[in-house]
Amino acid sequence: MSSSQFDLVATGGTFDEIHAGHRELLTRAFSLGKCVVIGVSSDNFAETRKGKNRLRHRFESRVTRLVQFIHDEFGNVKFEIKELNDAFGPTSTDKNLQALVVSEETEPKGHEINRIRSRRGFDPLVIVTVTMLKAKDGQPLSSSRIRDGEIDRYGRVLKK
Repeated sequence: MSSSQFDLVATGGTFDEIHAGHRELLTRAFSLGKCVVIGVSSDNFAETRKGKNRLRHRFESRVTRLVQFIHDEFGNVKFEIKELNDAFGPTSTDKNLQALVVSEETEPKGHEINRIRSRRGFDPLVIVTVTMLKAKDGQPLSSSRIRDGEIDRYGRVLKK
């Protein structure tokens, strides 16, 4: 990885079906930070946002798979996993965080986080937005589309 601009960078997601979009998000986070704090949605939080029974993998399994993915893709990088029980996690409470890597879809949440940080007297996070990847059909690459069997983790179309 290239030289880090920040000591502590945050990113997050549900990481139910790890796909090429997650790789982009994590690649950017690890290229920017000496250490990356990765928020992973708890089962309860994910189910309130995505719908009951929409998750394919429980929290512990998602974390195990994510850690293996990080080791396979990025080698010996420094990171911490935090369970997310809300949309903000440590980004609104940890004054040591310096940057937040988000997708286009979640960028508005980053600005909301900075408003909360400002009210708490914390420095704002530098928000780095990663362009959402598209599947081969031009639609967004997403875990829900993978779960539904429409595409694979690389965005290849499986059914019409």
